[in-house]
Amino acid sequence: MIAVVSAMGMTAVLGGCGSTGSSDVTLRLVAADYGDSAANSSKKYWDKLVKEYEAQHPGVKVEVSVYSWNDVDRKVKEMADAGKAPDMAQIGAYADYAAAGKLYQVSDLLSIPVQASFLSQLSEAGQWSHVQYGIPFAASTRVLFYNKTLFAKAGISAPTDWSELAADAKALKAEGVKYPYALPLGPEEAQAETMQWLLSGGSGITDDVGTYSLDSAENVETFTWLKDQLVGKGLTGPVAPGKLNRADAFAAFADGQVGMLNGHPTLMKQAASKGVKFGMVPMPGRTGQSRSSMGVADWMMAFKQNGHAEQVGDFLDFVYSEKNVLGFSREYGLLPVTSAASDAMSQSTKDANLHPFLNQLPTSALYPVGKTSWAGVSADIKKTIGQAVTPTGSPVTILNRLQTTATTADSRDAG
Repeated sequence: MIAVVSAMGMTAVLGGCGSTGSSDVTLRLVAADYGDSAANSSKKYWDKLVKEYEAQHPGVKVEVSVYSWNDVDRKVKEMADAGKAPDMAQIGAYADYAAAGKLYQVSDLLSIPVQASFLSQLSEAGQWSHVQYGIPFAASTRVLFYNKTLFAKAGISAPTDWSELAADAKALKAEGVKYPYALPLGPEEAQAETMQWLLSGGSGITDDVGTYSLDSAENVETFTWLKDQLVGKGLTGPVAPGKLNRADAFAAFADGQVGMLNGHPTLMKQAASKGVKFGMVPMPGRTGQSRSSMGVADWMMAFKQNGHAEQVGDFLDFVYSEKNVLGFSREYGLLPVTSAASDAMSQSTKDANLHPFLNQLPTSALYPVGKTSWAGVSADIKKTIGQAVTPTGSPVTILNRLQTTATTADSRDAG
């Protein structure tokens, strides 16, 4: 689902002061909908926040248009392409707009305290060409969910490494569990499952300096293990991983048909609503707990077209107050993107259900969203990675092919 957007002078002085010094300005924001029904649509969140802001800033109006995740990125692209970009967009990616010179730098907008408040790895992920344009808006991590009832019936405990995961899956299969381990490598969100497994195998989509490393020796070993030890032994269920989508895997878990799978916070509500008793543990690694979990961030960005840097910066300072960041995170089961809100959540017993995810955030690795090539590489992974674990598939061949296209795209975009 979940998908990132300093003048240290004037805005640093004005930020949070309660007045932009201007009047009769209308700011337009396009935002994604995190709700699953009209009752908890993000529109309700923004309406309340805007009402409070406008009461303190009588010369500024903020108009918010909320679209589903199926539509919001396309809507913003259409607006920008037509020369009618909104002042702000809260969507899934920012790099293309930054590369095209359409966005304000974060330092041209936010006050210095707000700039400094973001978790460091999220601020870094918001950089294109070493300059931050993407402002993190919401974050999430992944953990391993397991069905406590099915595990108890099979007499097993949550796994801590790959060998235990495979043994647990074998025991679950012997008990007739439909999906001992659900491996969604279908086109909906295969890049997420892929990245989580690559991280647990000790590598990732990129190396430590940000270069694509899809065909690293560790990654080849990871997918060879998946093919031979899970898929090849019939431990991933009746649907081929390349045809199993994340939404279908989540639904099967909520129906009590899955022993274990990687999941994000929204799965908690989905499973609990069906009465599934579940546990959550860090993703097992090759020989112990994975050194890094996968993190995902969605982004706020500000377009330069309408020129309202001062007013936009003041509004965003308000959006990123601790109260508002916590309010949004709690409403939609997501992780805060600022240090103060993150600390408050980690110390709050009412947020205990999010603590397993929050604990993963400091060491999480994010998609390489600062690369304009990432959208194409991600689409390529979604389309082809499932072939690596088919009976006739070759992990090294598929990963080599993905690496070649990724390197070519990255070189082209850099040029």
